[in-house]
Amino acid sequence: MNQPELYERFRALHERPTGFVMPNAWDGTSALILKAAGFEALGTSSGALAASLGRLDGRHAVSADEHLAHAALLGRMSDLPINGDFEDGYGGQPSDVAITVQRAIAGGLAGIGIEDTTGDPANPIRDFDDAVERVRAAAVAAKGKIVLTGRTDNYLYGRADLDDTIKRLCAFADVGADVLYAPFPPDMNAAIAIVKAVAPKPVNLFAVASGRVPVAELQRAGVKRISMGVSLYAHAMSALRDAANHLAAGDMAAATSGMRFGEIAKLIATAR
Repeated sequence: MNQPELYERFRALHERPTGFVMPNAWDGTSALILKAAGFEALGTSSGALAASLGRLDGRHAVSADEHLAHAALLGRMSDLPINGDFEDGYGGQPSDVAITVQRAIAGGLAGIGIEDTTGDPANPIRDFDDAVERVRAAAVAAKGKIVLTGRTDNYLYGRADLDDTIKRLCAFADVGADVLYAPFPPDMNAAIAIVKAVAPKPVNLFAVASGRVPVAELQRAGVKRISMGVSLYAHAMSALRDAANHLAAGDMAAATSGMRFGEIAKLIATAR
């Protein structure tokens, strides 16, 4: 399936009355397993990708080339629309972000997220005007070609300011972002306030800080797209840690339970 078709499929998912769930894959096999479960679109996770390479997320430790190649792999394996979690869009200037968006389109992605981070742990969130100009440049490059998500990471970096979060998301919407995203608002009241503030544009949400909320409750609140961030990758690593501990204790049976490799090989063979 070509990129324009994938874009149209992805865009249409955001128009469903009940919305949809977009889990995040981290390699070819995870993409195939998620497709087999019935999901219609997948996201990358910059955190999971960085961790799989032994690096830290949010530090510009994964290059644009690496992330583009990773996203393209997920697309080739699954033949599903892929949304790229592309940190701050790469590069110091808004024009650099536009180039990243253009490269994502050429690479077959159906969606791309641009966040207001800096890659500098000492000063992690960009100034308001800088963040807006980067999303504006991305929107010009994206228009009618790829679904653009404008994201603020205020809450992820301890900036518990709902007013500023909404201000940023509304500004991103005003300059052309198609979807808005603020990871981990403190509670459902804040999530609902965000949904209402940017309406009619759709909101992506993973979870609120006060706890994991069921999918149905998020959808009743008006959330159109539910993603998983690094959570599925962390879940898989948790299973590996448990197996490693069993093996270290001499319990071979517990360490080798679960999916058979033949199932994985069959998924890959079918995809090819």
